[in-house]
Amino acid sequence: MPDLIQLSHVHKAYALGQFKRPVLNDISLTVAAGEFVAIVGPSGNGKSTLLNILTGIDRPCSGQVTVNGSALEGLSEERLSVWRGLNVGIVFQFFQLLPSLTLLQNVLLPMDFVGLLPKRERLARARYLLALVGLEAHAQHLPGQVSGGQQQRAALARALANDPALIIADEPTGNLDSHTAEAVFRLFADLRHEGKTLVMVTHNDELAQAATRRICLQDGRIQTDGQQTPAMGPPCS
Repeated sequence: MPDLIQLSHVHKAYALGQFKRPVLNDISLTVAAGEFVAIVGPSGNGKSTLLNILTGIDRPCSGQVTVNGSALEGLSEERLSVWRGLNVGIVFQFFQLLPSLTLLQNVLLPMDFVGLLPKRERLARARYLLALVGLEAHAQHLPGQVSGGQQQRAALARALANDPALIIADEPTGNLDSHTAEAVFRLFADLRHEGKTLVMVTHNDELAQAATRRICLQDGRIQTDGQQTPAMGPPCS
């Protein structure tokens, strides 16, 4: 499979007064299309920063980042925002749904932003995605009217809105109980079996075992990087 992600000698540091705190140190890696990568390691070792660089939310101090054929360092903030809407779906730990919009409207937002589909088709796709994650009956509910697990599933539907090549998830089960986390596990299993490329930061070992590859970050460096047999069953029927 072709490489969807290519990172070459990426460094990132944050200013801390007169000093700079290094977060990522000489990160080089490739991720092929269709891989499910779990990024693990102790807190404060650069995992979320790495995701932010992959999505263009943050920029490295040096090094090259190419995702789905685009060299991110060469894009302006405006072009980067459009690129992100077309190429990347992001699932945040704290959902990041707009509280004043219904679940349906939240899923519609990414499609309205990039304008890939006619308006009539956007609405049909948003309803389809909510049905895909089991939320068709809650389409008109506000985020505050549904559970945390349902909000996370709605966030996943939103991430899939523009059928992106890459799904990025930062601690997607970090605020869920074991029952609702299992529903998210199954959704990720479906995406893996459909051939989506997923890169996920997690402290949940069960979810990490569901990936096809595990990368451990420590002190801003890749300590281990290996393929594994996913410990997750077939997709939901």
